[in-house]
Amino acid sequence: MKPRMNYFAAAPETIKAVAAIEPIIAASGLEPSLIELVKLRASQINGCAYCLHMHSKDARAHGETEERLYLLNAWRESPLYTEKERAALAWTEALTLISETHAPDDVYEELKKQFSEAEIVNITALIGVINTWNRIAIGFRAVHPVKVKAA
Repeated sequence: MKPRMNYFAAAPETIKAVAAIEPIIAASGLEPSLIELVKLRASQINGCAYCLHMHSKDARAHGETEERLYLLNAWRESPLYTEKERAALAWTEALTLISETHAPDDVYEELKKQFSEAEIVNITALIGVINTWNRIAIGFRAVHPVKVKAA
């Protein structure tokens, strides 16, 4: 696969603006592991290899286990995720697939049981931003780093 363009060079101010929300969310009090799970789940749904590569690495750096990373796509069937994580993952799926789900009330009610209003706004912004990054990376065919094994 060949990248369509260097979007950082083409519109640096736009990309800086999209990136500017990341440190705000990181400083919001949401757990780094939860932030990475949300980014990974949205990226799985969207099929963004670039973001999956980046955020699986970031999740490991924040102490995430291989087992939980491998099972994320089937989080509903695994006891490895907390109720808080489940609420955030369900909201991630609902908003990532918004044209199909329309953000169901039952999913929102579960979210409200686990998070404050400010946290819900921050999670929602996080979901919006990772979906934006997915669309940028997929749309412009961003290629994740590839390590080539030595012969």
